[in-house]
Amino acid sequence: MTIHTHDDAYEPAHTASQTAHALDELQLYGYRPFDEPDPRPMPDGQRLAVAVADIFDALVATLEDTRMEPDLEEVLWGQVNLFHRATARIERSLDENEQAQRRLQREQDGSEVKSTELERLTAEGLTLIERRNCMDMMRDHAATEFVHHTGSTWRPRTGSMVNRQHMTAALIDSRDFLAAKRRAETDVMLPASPKVALSGGTDFNDHRLIWGKLDQVRTKYPDMVLLHGGSPKGAELIA
Repeated sequence: MTIHTHDDAYEPAHTASQTAHALDELQLYGYRPFDEPDPRPMPDGQRLAVAVADIFDALVATLEDTRMEPDLEEVLWGQVNLFHRATARIERSLDENEQAQRRLQREQDGSEVKSTELERLTAEGLTLIERRNCMDMMRDHAATEFVHHTGSTWRPRTGSMVNRQHMTAALIDSRDFLAAKRRAETDVMLPASPKVALSGGTDFNDHRLIWGKLDQVRTKYPDMVLLHGGSPKGAELIA
């Protein structure tokens, strides 16, 4: 019969191991990968291009002149599609991040909690944009390799292929300017203030009632915008 003795010097008595404690902490407080900005850099573009080319060269060298050669084009198409689908997946995450940022912008109450959460989402969004652009670049390099090895242009089965290689800083600034110009022109016709619509007959002339009601509304909404049909007489003219 073997008797096991407990050696406190070797293993002190405890109720839970350090691993169990760490797991309890993670379960209690949760873990979010974007609590702190990722300090690691993005991959080097030239090295990515070489890596993608090596993938295609390896597949072609392995399958060419074998009975698998009839499937080679489909295999190469799948390599491009791999990056294409990854780009679409990151795009969906980016859309969700944008909606979350808009929601938090509306919920801002001046508290540090809300402000910190918005900062976290902003940092997450910037990282997602960089990851999407990186996947875009790998997909474009892969599509170029596909053309080189097959002589055919790569096209997705469904959807479209967006190319961001020509999105220079000058082009982005120009688009931002035009978008701001359109917003400024539209805001004149669609002001952000509360809108109050008034409509009445052309033979309605009780100006005291109309002015009294409008004064009540304006007291509640000082920056109100009055909407009416512009009738040359009656209630709308009085308003």
